[in-house]
Amino acid sequence: MNEINIRQAKIKDMVTIQQLINAYAQEGKLLPRSLSELYESLRDFFLAEIDGQIIGSCALHIVWEDLAEIRSLAVAKDMIKQGVGTKLLKAAINSAKELEINKLFVLTYNPGFFKTFGFELVDKSTLPHKIWGECIKCIHFPHCDEEALVYDVTAE
Repeated sequence: MNEINIRQAKIKDMVTIQQLINAYAQEGKLLPRSLSELYESLRDFFLAEIDGQIIGSCALHIVWEDLAEIRSLAVAKDMIKQGVGTKLLKAAINSAKELEINKLFVLTYNPGFFKTFGFELVDKSTLPHKIWGECIKCIHFPHCDEEALVYDVTAE
């Protein structure tokens, strides 16, 4: 396998990112994203690619002065367990450090993955109400069964 390259997303990548994310959204594992949303949040996204082919995405979405969300972490099904998600998450965490964001959170059906990086389970009610605005788009709304985890960026 050739080397996995991580980079910031570009305009030309958004249709492919949408297809990747929405494949998981159809399974109820991620929130669906419209192209409009993706274009507006272009600068949030990191991509993983091999030989120019996009194989994963992850967004670092700033919520407040000291809080950001890890969202839309998606890896092409044939690339799962190849280190793609790890590289994407590390890129997002490093970006948070550079931006001096103190805390990250994620809502996920795969808490074990995030726990391996030091994310800790929390009660969803401890997160700011502002983050729940997108929940209306979820097929599980209003009966959310995702796990909430937080990560202290300053702990390292």
